Amino acid sequence: QVQLVESGGGSVLTGGSLRLSCVASGIRFNIYDMVWYRQAPGKQRELVATIASSGSTDYADSVKGRFTISRDNAKNTVYLQMNSLKPEDTAVYYCNVLQLRDAYWGQGTQVTVSS
Repeated sequence: QVQLVESGGGSVLTGGSLRLSCVASGIRFNIYDMVWYRQAPGKQRELVATIASSGSTDYADSVKGRFTISRDNAKNTVYLQMNSLKPEDTAVYYCNVLQLRDAYWGQGTQVTVSS
């Protein structure tokens, strides 16, 4: 079965940076597109960033220019580098596998940005 383990979250001040990691197992990682979501209390889940198996990337307008998604297929890991963080970025961040249509979820990692 698919397992997803997110890590790297924490508490930072506005303008700070964090790098999130997600280790995937139970899949042929290199052939799938990977995504990062986030969800804040009382709000809908938001698709933050996507990286295709080809390496092509896409970002939500709210994070474009500040966040960078990348992957290391040898480590079955997808990353999210977050710079210039804002309080609006506060949420639990989750990774997932695009082609599996969110059938599996990890525990997520909390990101808190304060002023």
